Amino acid sequence: MIATVLVVVGFRSSSALAAAYGIAVTLTMVITVLLLYIVMTERWHWPKAAARSVTFVFLAVDLAFFSASALKVLQGGWVTLAVALALFTLMTTWRTGRRLVAERLTARAIPLEHFMMVVSTSPPLRVPGTAVFMTAQPQGTPPALAHNLRHNKVLHEHVIVLTVSTAQTPLVPAEQRLSMDALAHGVFNVRVQYGFMEDPNVPDAIREAGEHGVELDPDDVTYFLGRETIIATRRKGMALWREKLFVLMARNAVRATAFFRLPPERVVELGVQVEM
Repeated sequence: MIATVLVVVGFRSSSALAAAYGIAVTLTMVITVLLLYIVMTERWHWPKAAARSVTFVFLAVDLAFFSASALKVLQGGWVTLAVALALFTLMTTWRTGRRLVAERLTARAIPLEHFMMVVSTSPPLRVPGTAVFMTAQPQGTPPALAHNLRHNKVLHEHVIVLTVSTAQTPLVPAEQRLSMDALAHGVFNVRVQYGFMEDPNVPDAIREAGEHGVELDPDDVTYFLGRETIIATRRKGMALWREKLFVLMARNAVRATAFFRLPPERVVELGVQVEM
């Protein structure tokens, strides 16, 4: 709202704002047609020749409007392009940064099979209760689980390695939401999937896992999270200024406790440093 008010005040009149508005509308039309081509070929499975024909007709009209609006770039249309570039930079920086963090964590993670072998050959002290170790990486042992065993020298009686993912559909049917594998020694690998329009609720998913054979007391569950401290370096991946921007964005992101609706009094965070 503040940004919108500042833009209107900066242009001072609706006629001066028309150039920026025209660029925004015509570019949106062009992007929509390009996305329509992707839908026609990848989702509707149209022949590419037919999809290109339809796309060409729409693009011919939309590019004509955009060409007319492009003459107004120096008269205020640059504001739209600047805002679009800033948002595009933020979104691509976040996406690339999360991918790099996942790659760094996966590269140094202990294979889950190796972790289970260590538990089998050198059984640690088991304590009552259920521990849920959340991780975004489907392969490897969660850093929080490895750190807990290495430093605290104990393992809960029941351990759930939980991975939450987002499907490319708005909603996921209840019967397809949860899948799990029983490993050994009271360790379970649970995968939960939500649609992109759904709000994740991990405690509900854990209760559902209990209905599917995981032995647990819903009132005696502790959630272990790995709190990532991201350090900007000159390693290959992103430019240093983008790494610093990603670090700033990560510090202001919604905490996992709130996003996954975890009870704060049952959450334990174990820190891990990640060099970009």
